[in-house]
Amino acid sequence: MSKGARYIAGIHSVRTALKHGADRLQSIWYDARRNDRRLGQLLSEARKSGVSLQATDRSELDRLAGSTRHQGVVARADMPAALGEDALDTLLQELQEPAFLLVLDGVQDPHNLGACLRTADAAGVHAVIAPKDRAVGLTPVACKVASGAAETVPFIQVTNLSRTLRQLREACGLWVVGMAGEAEQSLYQTDLSGGLVMVMGGEEKGMRRLVREQCDLLLSVPMRGTVESLNVSVATAVGLFEAVRQRG
Repeated sequence: MSKGARYIAGIHSVRTALKHGADRLQSIWYDARRNDRRLGQLLSEARKSGVSLQATDRSELDRLAGSTRHQGVVARADMPAALGEDALDTLLQELQEPAFLLVLDGVQDPHNLGACLRTADAAGVHAVIAPKDRAVGLTPVACKVASGAAETVPFIQVTNLSRTLRQLREACGLWVVGMAGEAEQSLYQTDLSGGLVMVMGGEEKGMRRLVREQCDLLLSVPMRGTVESLNVSVATAVGLFEAVRQRG
């Protein structure tokens, strides 16, 4: 496999990649002995898109997919590319509804990034923003965990995250809230219905000082048990879907 490419396995994942980035699909392998309506529909869509199809057997698909359940189909695709700061400006100008952005400050585990992207897609987030340095990017593991969301949610890497947040606050008029376990105000006591930027800190140190200073407000998730904090991907899901509830 060439550098910058990855394998995608399973009917849903391959269909998502085909729908949102057929030009990045290099080839699709399928089980020639499998007579499956869903697989047949997928192959028909791939033919219409001009993607190369290769019939093979289950053992070869098992090898290509590794531990992932492939359902008779595996695709090789170019890695989705992170976008630059200009893409954020364009996205905001084209929105027809209040902006809903997720910022990840220093998330380094690709599993967490993938889970956050998947949740962001489910919540209708318009873009996920992260710093270029000291943070994980769109690795094969992150894309695999994202289950297609790396193709559907714009992932924007910026050089100076605190500066970007200041611009979102001052130039765009967005409400910037940071999630922090020690914050006194509860997530559930805050209006999240307008233009919103939700900031999550990294796995170990949380938000950096300069990023905290750009937040209009720090919020916490009420904890009723003995654990002191949630995994960043879990906290992201809680925060985003409270915003979804309020936004109707």
